[in-house]
Amino acid sequence: MRPSARCRPAAVALACSLTLLVAACGGNDQTSPAAGDAADGPRVELTIATFNEFGYADLYREYEAAHPNIKITERRAATVDEHIKNLETNLASGSGMADIEAMEVSWIYKYLAKADKFVDLRQHGADDLRSRWLDWKMSGATTSEGKIIGYGTDIGPEAICYRRDLFAKAGLPTDRAEVAKLFPDWSSYFSYGRRFKAKMPNSAWYDSAVLTWEAMRNQLIQAYYSNQDRYLGDENELLKKTWDQIVAGTEDGLSAKLPAWSEAWNKAFRTDAFATMACPGWLLGVIQDNAGAFGKGKWDVADVFPGGGGNWGGSYLTVPTQSSQPAEAAKLAAWLTAPEQQVKVFQKVGSFPSTVDAYDNEQVKKQVNAYFNNAPVGEIFINRANNVILKQHKGPRDGEINTVFSDALTRVDEGKQSPSAAWKQALRDAEKAANTRRGN
Repeated sequence: MRPSARCRPAAVALACSLTLLVAACGGNDQTSPAAGDAADGPRVELTIATFNEFGYADLYREYEAAHPNIKITERRAATVDEHIKNLETNLASGSGMADIEAMEVSWIYKYLAKADKFVDLRQHGADDLRSRWLDWKMSGATTSEGKIIGYGTDIGPEAICYRRDLFAKAGLPTDRAEVAKLFPDWSSYFSYGRRFKAKMPNSAWYDSAVLTWEAMRNQLIQAYYSNQDRYLGDENELLKKTWDQIVAGTEDGLSAKLPAWSEAWNKAFRTDAFATMACPGWLLGVIQDNAGAFGKGKWDVADVFPGGGGNWGGSYLTVPTQSSQPAEAAKLAAWLTAPEQQVKVFQKVGSFPSTVDAYDNEQVKKQVNAYFNNAPVGEIFINRANNVILKQHKGPRDGEINTVFSDALTRVDEGKQSPSAAWKQALRDAEKAANTRRGN
């Protein structure tokens, strides 16, 4: 599922792919749910709590047809915030959680610290299924003790989307293969941004400081926390270096200063407001929805991401210990996240797969996007997924802390605070966030 920031109707568009199939229990692979394997068993009702659009409706019916004694009910929240509120309330009360709870990548780390509240899926064959997923995807739902609390759904490997027409006016290459050579690292990305700005003073290089920060800090193995879950604050020189690069970009006019998902941001895609953006596969659909006829043929996507690889988005399916049917819930979660099912979801809603076998599927590999000049998006985002090698550690208050730094960058973008003052305030506010209700 796509990240929380883009829990908006326009974001239910599309860009790339999702998953295939492997059976659930005992690691025995199969290509479809075994018909009748539980037909004679007792009636089982399973609930699954999701948010936005996971694209599972047809899969539920398929699973029920093969397991006549099972009834699946989805509780779908309209937004991730609503979903988290329900999850938190039911987790605290000790009752009310669904048999399967979806969790987004940006906040599952909070619940790794509460792993005792979730079933260790190794008890239901997770070790045998481990090789399904990219290593870094599996590690995101694994505690330091090796407990596995979630099966991976989709991911958001990042490339660079760019405006071919604006690049041409600035004297930059427009062919996506040539564009890919421009950005081996972030220093190069910002350098070409300043070159672009000198030729195109009325256009910015990227949409906002915040989304660029999101892309860069997600590449840091340790951003806000040490591997021992100690808040790092200003000890992290790499985090400060990232901050300095971004605020310098704002000072040099590289940011269009557009709050993501705002009406101004949506409308900007139909203007020459900015030329590039960090671009996970799911964002292609957002661009197309917002830019409409204006952007067709102007937007393209290059098979590159500064610094190697990056990921923005994706989710997991977990089984709370509150479930009265943990074995059946784990079996369903494993089936829903198997490669064949992820491919089906890709075809339906465009979510990109986290299972490696899905990348051998012809429908995924040969996917092209006509809107983006027939970009081979299947090939591009498979390459981008395989380039995500960092296993970033995120502590229990990572999401709250990131909000603090994002808000600080917004103040800088909007000219409400100097970079130095915003940094100092962010450190103070992040320290409070790191120590507020610790462990809750």
